[in-house]
Amino acid sequence: MTSTTGTAQHEPPRPEPLKIVVVGSVAAGTSAAAKARRNTETARITVYERDHDISYSGCGLPYFAGGEVKSIDELTPRNAAWFKDRYDVDVRTGHEVTAVDAATRTVTVRDLATETTFEDTYDELILATGVRSVVPPLPGVDLPGVFTVRSPSDARAIRDWVETRQVRRAVVVGAGYIGLEMTEQLAERGIEVTLVEALEHAMPRMDADMSARVDAELRRNDVDLRLAARVAAVEGDDTRVTGVRVGSADDGDPAAAYLVPADLVIVAVGVRPNLELAQRAGVSIGPTGAIAVDRQGRTDVPHVWAVGDVAQSFNLITGEPAWVPLGSTANKMGRIAGDAITGGTLEHRGILGTSIVRVFGLAVAQTGLTEDQARAAGYDVEVLHNIKPDRPEYLGGKPLLIKAVADRASGRLLGAQAIGASGADKRIDVLATAITYGADVADLFHLDLAYSPTYATTKDPVHYTGMALDNAIRGRAPLITPAELERERSAGEKVQVVDVRSAADRAKGFVDGSVHIPLAELRSRSGELDPAALTVTYCNKGVTGNAGQNVLRNLGFEHVHNLSGGNKNYQAWAAAQ
Repeated sequence: MTSTTGTAQHEPPRPEPLKIVVVGSVAAGTSAAAKARRNTETARITVYERDHDISYSGCGLPYFAGGEVKSIDELTPRNAAWFKDRYDVDVRTGHEVTAVDAATRTVTVRDLATETTFEDTYDELILATGVRSVVPPLPGVDLPGVFTVRSPSDARAIRDWVETRQVRRAVVVGAGYIGLEMTEQLAERGIEVTLVEALEHAMPRMDADMSARVDAELRRNDVDLRLAARVAAVEGDDTRVTGVRVGSADDGDPAAAYLVPADLVIVAVGVRPNLELAQRAGVSIGPTGAIAVDRQGRTDVPHVWAVGDVAQSFNLITGEPAWVPLGSTANKMGRIAGDAITGGTLEHRGILGTSIVRVFGLAVAQTGLTEDQARAAGYDVEVLHNIKPDRPEYLGGKPLLIKAVADRASGRLLGAQAIGASGADKRIDVLATAITYGADVADLFHLDLAYSPTYATTKDPVHYTGMALDNAIRGRAPLITPAELERERSAGEKVQVVDVRSAADRAKGFVDGSVHIPLAELRSRSGELDPAALTVTYCNKGVTGNAGQNVLRNLGFEHVHNLSGGNKNYQAWAAAQ
């Protein structure tokens, strides 16, 4: 969120009542209106919304479209009458604001039911116009049976199509949050789903070695995943879609594309801010493509504010402008602007892009910088892949993988990604909190986290994450990722890789080129190794590999690294290459 110049309004108090106009009534707009009302009873607050649904859970739409949520009313619990009764806020649905005159502080509004136009005045204007789905200009993209997922109307239409058209095969275009959620929901209904993603992996916001796990989970659930692929055209007739032509993402020749039959197509390739009204008002657009605002939501046009998905934020770690459209951020930004307009002092503190999505049996979560983002920002990073059960296995614990990224120079935690059947939500929130308050990785071990074997292990995966990263940064137990290992080997350096597992574990798979010396034999057989060469120890997940690392370091080996995440992580990384 960049500061804007000339936006603070140091003016004499205006006579009451203050007149606030809000454009948009989903998370940010209604939050702004509600907070403004809580601060003052005298303001006149009007919200204009061109749709008919307000204050809805946009993130829940795929689950209604797929049938997991039974009634749309569960996602749209509040209507205009509720806001009038509760907050004395006049919400006018079916009304589109078409123009803003910042000089006279007027808006032009069209009543969509009567097609009549009128003007309204404001003292303060809040733009909460949100985003729209990106729809590529493809042949056939407007055929019946092709949908985006942005509003309750979209979700109703998808569900009606699925339930009345005997849908057996679907194509989902885009493997981000919405694409993954729709893929899961349609597959759970017994529909054959082909998921098409132009990039190399599903969930491309994550590092490739983590998103590869999402790829594997999709395929385990019989999703036909087409990566590095692009839709060339949609086929069908005036009554329905019949198929999608898919080709290589690097091949622009539609004739080379092959046909994937489909009775339903979901386009989920991303969203863009709805900027038309903001541009008519003359506000500046930031480098992210969203509206530039200060920490309270002011634009650089006096008395015009912007909040939610249409507005730019800033990265809490780097301070750079950032745009990650999430409902949680939209609610905060709306509340802050509503407070500031009515004399409050709340300020936005930035975002980490913390998010989580369910993909069949896995929760997939992240916060802060990925490894790639941290390196691009100039950090010298330490990377850990920590695989631990979310709770004891005797009470049903399942493996939880946490990838954590830290700054070697300061020890500061920069980001984390977590994937597991359970427990990812709790850990990512703890780690997001730690990052927010600038925690050093050593601080994680000292967190007093809740423990019971029904919920966690005595040393929580968060504790282990902090311990391992701290040891690596301080040079007590250096780590090496699979990618770093292979870079060292391809550079021609002498690297000896030592598998310290049992013979039974090694028989299930191993790192190519490794020597097998079980931990129990390592002291007596250490003479088989070169103490001056770069040595990498590994086990299944990392714990026994660390024990082997300690043995060799204590025996005088100069450069011993433990393979981050062990053989499990290495094999997943290798499969993704």
